[in-house]
Amino acid sequence: MDKEQIGMCGAYCGICEWKEKTNCLGCQICKGEMFYGECSVAKCCSDKGYLHCGFCPDLPCTELQQAFDHPEHGDHGERLANLKNWAKGDENILRLRTFPKKV
Repeated sequence: MDKEQIGMCGAYCGICEWKEKTNCLGCQICKGEMFYGECSVAKCCSDKGYLHCGFCPDLPCTELQQAFDHPEHGDHGERLANLKNWAKGDENILRLRTFPKKV
């Protein structure tokens, strides 16, 4: 796993469908100034000096939970699972929206 491609929110930029479409460098390099504007999650994580939100003692904070729950860009728990796994040193990557949707 390329650490420069770790999304601070738990997504993995190396397999993101938007990376190529938008010429995005990923949030590790952009430090929260993304192709679409400022990412408050990445900005917060970068300001705290964490590689990703999995190292933050407030995981998952309100800001991160809002990203997880976003109707268009949310997921079904994969990003939170990635963050917890990555913080423990497990470099496996879960693709977004592969878990069954919670009802």
